[in-house]
Parts: sequence; structure tokens; C-alpha cells
Amino acid sequence: MSEVIKVSMADLNTVLPPNTIRTCGLGSCVGVVIYDVITSVSGMAHVMLPDSSLSKQEKLNMAKYADTAIVELMDQLERKGAKTHSLKAKIAGGAQMFAFSTGNEMMRIGPRNIEAVKLKLNQLRIPILAEDVGGKSGRTIEFNPLTRKLHIRTVNQGTKEI
Repeated sequence: MSEVIKVSMADLNTVLPPNTIRTCGLGSCVGVVIYDVITSVSGMAHVMLPDSSLSKQEKLNMAKYADTAIVELMDQLERKGAKTHSLKAKIAGGAQMFAFSTGNEMMRIGPRNIEAVKLKLNQLRIPILAEDVGGKSGRTIEFNPLTRKLHIRTVNQGTKEI
């Protein structure tokens, strides 16, 4: 009997087969899936913002920012037995949900989230094997550690697997 582990906005979690892991409401947020190809230990982060230096809170929510969420997720995966050399990633989301006429860089949250996630994964030497990013539509994603498929449901565009 498998269970779906849910990840909320600005949250992260890990999962072992046969369970799957899902997050809903990825607009400008980016869903980052990191998994170990040997042990199948897998995790997902629902990244809201690119950089924790933007935080005004005293207690930092590690899962909220690309730079801290990916490191925290990696630490949790390692504690569950994942090996850093066999980690791979898949990412989805980062839509530009609203049209801005100002051209203000701060409003480009989706594209900036994608850049920040890719940069951090690259720094940690975790290759991105597949991605479904950008566009203008929200997504719900679910990862199956057994098949290593990321199921993506996009608003008004149906579903696909990467």
C-alpha cells in the first residue's frame, strides 16, 4: 500500500518507494526533485524565492529559498542513506504568472527561481536530467522513486512525464 507524501509551499520532504511525493500550486515556484539512483531515496522541495538573503525574518524557513532548500534537502537525503555521487535532479515550475509592463527585475520571480535552482544544483554537482520550466501556467507535480518519473499536470495543458 503506497502513500502520497505531500509537500506544501516553502516546504520539503523525503520519500522511499513505494511511496510517491507531490506538490501542488507551482506557479512561479520551482519544484526540485533530488533522488539517489542507487538507493531510490528521493526528496522534493517547493522553492518560493531565489535567495535567502532577501529574508527579513529572524527564523529562516530553509525550504523557502533555492539556495538553502536544496542544501537542506541534500542533507536530509544523506541522513536517509543517499550518496551524493549518485544524486540526480528533475525540476518543474518557474512560470511567469503575470505580465508586467514595468520590466522590473524583482517581478521576474519564476525565471529568477529557475536560475537560482540551476545554479545551486550545479554548485553541488547534481545533474538535472529533465526539466519542465517557464511558461505561464501553474503545475502540480508528483515523483515516483521506483520509476524515477516526474508526472506533471499543467493548468490547461494536460499531463506529461519527464
